Amino acid sequence: MKIFQFFAFVLLWNIAQAQQKPNIVFIYTDDLGYGDLSCYGANKISTPNIDALANNGLRFTSAFATSSTCTPSRFSLMTGKYAWRKSGTDIAPGDAALLIPTNINTMPKMLQKAGYKTGAIGKWHLGLGPKGGPDWNGEIKPGPLEIGFDYCFLIPATADRVPTVYMENRRIVNLDSKDPIQVNYQHKVGNEPTGEENPELLKMKLSEGHAQTIVNGISRIGYMTGGHAARWKDEDLAIDITNKSIEFIEKNKSNPFFLYLATNDIHVPRSPNEQFIGKSGLGPRGDVILQLDWTVGKVVEALDSLGLSENTLIIFSSDNGPVLDDGYADFANEMLNGHKPAGIYKGGKYSAYDAGTRVPFIAYWPGKIKPGVSTAKISQVDLYASFAAMNKQMLSSDDAPDSFNLQDVLLGKDRKKGRRYIVQHALNGTLSLLKENWKYIEPAEGPKVQRVTNIELGNSSVPQLFNLKADPKEEHNSYDDQPKIRKQMEGLLKRIKEQTISR
Repeated sequence: MKIFQFFAFVLLWNIAQAQQKPNIVFIYTDDLGYGDLSCYGANKISTPNIDALANNGLRFTSAFATSSTCTPSRFSLMTGKYAWRKSGTDIAPGDAALLIPTNINTMPKMLQKAGYKTGAIGKWHLGLGPKGGPDWNGEIKPGPLEIGFDYCFLIPATADRVPTVYMENRRIVNLDSKDPIQVNYQHKVGNEPTGEENPELLKMKLSEGHAQTIVNGISRIGYMTGGHAARWKDEDLAIDITNKSIEFIEKNKSNPFFLYLATNDIHVPRSPNEQFIGKSGLGPRGDVILQLDWTVGKVVEALDSLGLSENTLIIFSSDNGPVLDDGYADFANEMLNGHKPAGIYKGGKYSAYDAGTRVPFIAYWPGKIKPGVSTAKISQVDLYASFAAMNKQMLSSDDAPDSFNLQDVLLGKDRKKGRRYIVQHALNGTLSLLKENWKYIEPAEGPKVQRVTNIELGNSSVPQLFNLKADPKEEHNSYDDQPKIRKQMEGLLKRIKEQTISR
């Protein structure tokens, strides 16, 4: 009897401990700008479900992705380490090998050790397989399962790159062995039509690039043949990703879980489901913002229906700033109708200017986070150390070297100060530093404006220094006027690069 009572006590204690750990849902959107949501001031579009998170949670005004492009932002998030510290972490081709070493600790590995079930659903774009790339027709490893996820359902790279198929755990979904997949990013394989050769077959015209294999009437980056039964329908991407996310939540409702939900929206090609077509008045880009809002609403609805909301922390953010024409002629510029995707900020995706990495960031946890607005600085790289602190997980000196424990900022206890500094990373490797009201951009070669997107990149042969409080649009270079400030900023950035500054 005593043995039975002992085991019953242990079981109840374990259940109680598990219930004390909050579920974590991180909704990571793609190319969503600071000004793209109505809760961030947009008045040409309404995003009620995301607004509900902001109104009942904490809306950050000084939150940043680590990079103005997708792959490095995702690498930094998973590793707690700035992507620019590791070569080969720029925008990954669709057949890249796994970029994250399997022998290091990662955020999902840390959460596994803390007792979480971990799932990655949606866009991956961090490479798959060994050196030389994945075997699309066999077991695909290493991948998410080797770096800490118990389950994954993925767009292997991103929707504008082949292969246009889903991967579940280590296999392509619905793959017919009699129709094997071939992928090549150097030369054409098979006889599939391409955007360059067969523009008459396109339902979405091109503005630049994306001229290789046509799938579902949309041409992509890269060549692909085979895998016809496995190919997705672009109009169903958001629905499939949302449904798989809800399935993961339902399956793991009895234990703590971490869901990394990386949406395809609002990345190109923007091909909304029929229920959203024409509903925004801003063209396909606006329509997929509404589709994104629907995804958020469905996930919150699932958590509510399962009675999980009060023990679930939801983080909503974007991997980088906004872009309009990003290779497809989808009328994103022509149908803006006064909408300002970057808000008041200069630049956007790819840029060293603030709109490249200053992104929407919302933390929602009913009963735990008091609703309001936070001006505290936080970077997505800090989520690793903050989640570790929330779960009393010790980090070694090698773990998450650039991640700060900002648990108090995340939960709203510190709403003004936050991180001591922010490091921003742009397309060509340019680094910027934010500290207090000042921003320093190191000298960089390259074009001033990206030709296709028309985004100001921030490249300059001379250093740039801006007082963001007085000059949030980064219009007046104060470098020559502020010798003391520029010396401090240059010195700090140098120490960060050399890793001689403690976190």
